[in-house]
Amino acid sequence: MASTAPPEHLDVLIVGAGLSGIGAGFHLQQKCPGKSYAILEGRDCIGGTWDLFRYPGIRSDSDMFTLGYSFRPWTEPKAIADGPRILNYVRETAADSGIDRKIRFHHRVKRASWSSAESRWTVEAESGGQGEATPQTVRFTCDFLFMCSGYYKYEGGYRPEFPGEQNFAGRIVHPQQWPDDLDYAGKRVVVIGSGATAVTLVPEMAKTAAHVTMLQRSPTYVVARPAEDPLANKLRAKLSPKLAYHLIRWRNVLFGMYFFQLCRRKPARARELILGGVRMAMGPDYDIQTHFTPRYNPWEQRLCLVPDGDLFRSLKQGKASVVTDTIDSFTETGIRLKDGGELPADIIVTATGLNLQVLGGLEISVDGRRIDFARALTYKGMMYADVPNLASSFGYTNASWTLKCDLTCEYVCRLINYMDRHGYRQCVPRNVDASITELPSLDFSSGYVQRSVAKMPKQGSKRPWRLYQNYALDIVSLRYGKVNDGVMQYS
Repeated sequence: MASTAPPEHLDVLIVGAGLSGIGAGFHLQQKCPGKSYAILEGRDCIGGTWDLFRYPGIRSDSDMFTLGYSFRPWTEPKAIADGPRILNYVRETAADSGIDRKIRFHHRVKRASWSSAESRWTVEAESGGQGEATPQTVRFTCDFLFMCSGYYKYEGGYRPEFPGEQNFAGRIVHPQQWPDDLDYAGKRVVVIGSGATAVTLVPEMAKTAAHVTMLQRSPTYVVARPAEDPLANKLRAKLSPKLAYHLIRWRNVLFGMYFFQLCRRKPARARELILGGVRMAMGPDYDIQTHFTPRYNPWEQRLCLVPDGDLFRSLKQGKASVVTDTIDSFTETGIRLKDGGELPADIIVTATGLNLQVLGGLEISVDGRRIDFARALTYKGMMYADVPNLASSFGYTNASWTLKCDLTCEYVCRLINYMDRHGYRQCVPRNVDASITELPSLDFSSGYVQRSVAKMPKQGSKRPWRLYQNYALDIVSLRYGKVNDGVMQYS
């Protein structure tokens, strides 16, 4: 049912109340204090990813000194934090800054249309709690639309159909829809997958399950790291929280950049270092070649982080095991493998990945023309060619998400303030360089990327259309670079 009330107008409309959206609200309040804004959130609470995912052991796979906001020091002892602590950090940030009062919950944004004549967006959202038969369509108008809704589909993860799964007598669950009533204590569990979710689930479930098997078609690079950072805790004991936080943050950023470049330039050396760590953890008799040596080079997919080597510990204790094989079919009592073996199971967890989508699946049109983002060029990794007054917050794939999101928020605020100073109402990036060629925006070989890469926006072969996945370069470009660069057109 459509609302008959006139649309509410705001200077800036933010979509999404997760890690990115709360950060966007803070930066707007600090750098554009005269601007009115609201945050539209489809769910009933703050937190985004960190509230949606409820599976056992949910945690970050980045350290909190870089995943945390630049403006709010992380003060917990653990650098590799669990989901509830991260969620609390995001919610405290929102409450302390009054951002929580700007959020409209149960507002699922569906469409946005831009009018050049009026220099504004009209945004339609469905308002109403989950399960309501007839949600109401409400409309907003805004001068600038800031999408902070992440890059994957909240409604469901990737879930392939397996032969014979209807025969399985036990329970099949996907981590993205983890049931509250699932009791796995004393049960035999098979986790299908080898990515970050699988390596998190296995050691956590192994604490109480009879046995947990990680069934993978192919291995992933796994790196152990202390959950607590001893040097960070020493610095925080001697220095102010803010100074210690930024020193640790920059140390971790620089090390991450160094290791990524090592992986790209000397992949054999990086592989040797990673596998050496696994061999040290598992001992010389473990079959590392089969179970922990991928067919690809390091950082062609994300590395999997295991705090305090918890996965390795559960394997050595015999509480968990890794099987590298392909599935023939599900049976009544487990999974039959292609090699003829069978894995007994009471519960099967399909940690098979995410479904990616652009801008939360939002339908966007500019002056009546529907935008096909699969054919759009990304400007500085945040805006889109020929789409005015719209930015999206999209983090790094090779480093902490929030590093790029913080810079994106700073740039959007600079852009808005520049337009105000010069009396502009519209800004739109336009590519006028015919020599620029299109490239995929993501160059990972991960299954979740390859399944969706054709639907994703493209990057260009030159600046400012090129994505470098480099925090230092982005600081120069986004924090200090010109907002009037000849590519961004103002009117």
